[in-house]
Amino acid sequence: MIDFGFFLEILPKLLAGLPLTMELALNSIVAGFVLAVTLALAQQSESPFVVLPIRGFVAVFRGTPLLVQIFLTYYGLGQFRHQLSAIGLWAVFREPYWCAIIALTLNTTAYGSEILRGAIQSVPRGLVEAARSVGLSTYLTYRHVILPLAFRQALPSYGNEIILMIKGTSLASIVTLMEVTGIAQGLISQTYRAFEVFICAGAIYLTLNFAIIRALAALEYWMSRHLRHRPSTMSDAAS
Repeated sequence: MIDFGFFLEILPKLLAGLPLTMELALNSIVAGFVLAVTLALAQQSESPFVVLPIRGFVAVFRGTPLLVQIFLTYYGLGQFRHQLSAIGLWAVFREPYWCAIIALTLNTTAYGSEILRGAIQSVPRGLVEAARSVGLSTYLTYRHVILPLAFRQALPSYGNEIILMIKGTSLASIVTLMEVTGIAQGLISQTYRAFEVFICAGAIYLTLNFAIIRALAALEYWMSRHLRHRPSTMSDAAS
């Protein structure tokens, strides 16, 4: 039978890894979003020297598992210790934390840039032409017309990417980081009760993701407020 007292015993221990989980997710999502916006805007260029390298980057990181990317960043780059030391980067790549952040950031950048690229290209051409006809520069057109509309359209898909990144932080345990999953594996090796431990860890991820889903839903509701306050028309008044 399931021992509910055991759940109460291990829950505080698992929650001790939640701050690291949140830190990994927040840092990688924020950095990934900034890079994703940059790459999405760069892909609007007509120069193949700009677009093709970005598409190659996106293809590599979308086409390979996140687990492999973390392994390559932490274990693979360790083979180039002397070269990285020569350029001052070994202090970064020898730390599991930064390797996990880099791998997670590059992964979400690849997915996020494609989401935002599609959202930017879906902005009606007529709105762009209207903005330019009133004298807005390219910068102001992107700032006041294209990007606000693109972000609003991309939010549901980008919200899914955020959820996937939260779950992806569990893979950081393979490079010895003691976030929720890493602590869960340690508890299993001590108690040999994998079912209860993973049920409790899964409940933590479920609760966290549910809170994020509700926050994203509230943000989407706020961003679409203009659709709920349309001015009344003569036909509405007549009806």
